[in-house]
Amino acid sequence: MKIILSAESTVDLSKHLQKEFDVHIVPFTVVIGEEEKKDGEVKGEDLFAYTEKTGKLAHTSAINVGQYLDYFTDLLKDADAIIHFSLSSKITSATGNAITAAKEVEEKTGKRVIVIDSLSLSTGIAIQVVYCRKLIDKGLPIDEIVSKVLERRPYAQASFALERVDYLYKGGRCSAAAKFFAGALGIKPQILVKDGAMVSGKKFMGKAVRWVPAYIDATLKQFDNWDPEICFLTYTAIPEEVLQVAEKKLYEVGFKRVERTIAGATISCHCGPGTLGILYYNDGPHPLD
Repeated sequence: MKIILSAESTVDLSKHLQKEFDVHIVPFTVVIGEEEKKDGEVKGEDLFAYTEKTGKLAHTSAINVGQYLDYFTDLLKDADAIIHFSLSSKITSATGNAITAAKEVEEKTGKRVIVIDSLSLSTGIAIQVVYCRKLIDKGLPIDEIVSKVLERRPYAQASFALERVDYLYKGGRCSAAAKFFAGALGIKPQILVKDGAMVSGKKFMGKAVRWVPAYIDATLKQFDNWDPEICFLTYTAIPEEVLQVAEKKLYEVGFKRVERTIAGATISCHCGPGTLGILYYNDGPHPLD
């Protein structure tokens, strides 16, 4: 059985990683003023420049049922089944749209389209995609693959810390009081993904060279049963010297592979510049042999 692995652009995998893990991507739409572009065609820095100039946020448009119908149908021309990972259903309507489209495509083609609600975002989805690719390549039956992926889903640790909170405020995810105190006190808040939704975590202070290592230390202490196979270091507009410190720290604690990824447009327009997160499975080693 040929199984195609699929995800939305919110998976935040670079082009070379999309190719390495053989994952097909369907993009969200990003609206900048009156102009619509596909996530992937526009970068985070373009959105930040727009917001700095106008004071307004770019916003995103979820993939609709019709777009999924066309996408899934096209993929199945050369496959027997699709496993598709979606952005958390507690964040977007796209997940429900994908499930609706999948059922219709299955009825028309007789082929399977399985939509997995990642209950995560960004490379918190990517770690699940990477694991799924390993299971597919191992040749396991599709139901066993899905079962194993869902078993690990609660352990997909996804968190970020933010240099500034005005983007969250403009997007309605932060109160005016929280924005004021964060700005006045120089607080860099941690955002955790818990049960598919974003919640507040710890707070850090200082410049990036100080708060980034503090955030990483706190996260590794809080979620200390990591699978060492891969950790994603996902960011927007973080200085190279700070990234090097972060990367070194992650290798030193035992991660075998640390992949830097720049957050795509959909994620960037909500978190703003100066955001950094580490994302990994927090359920210990999982050898497939």
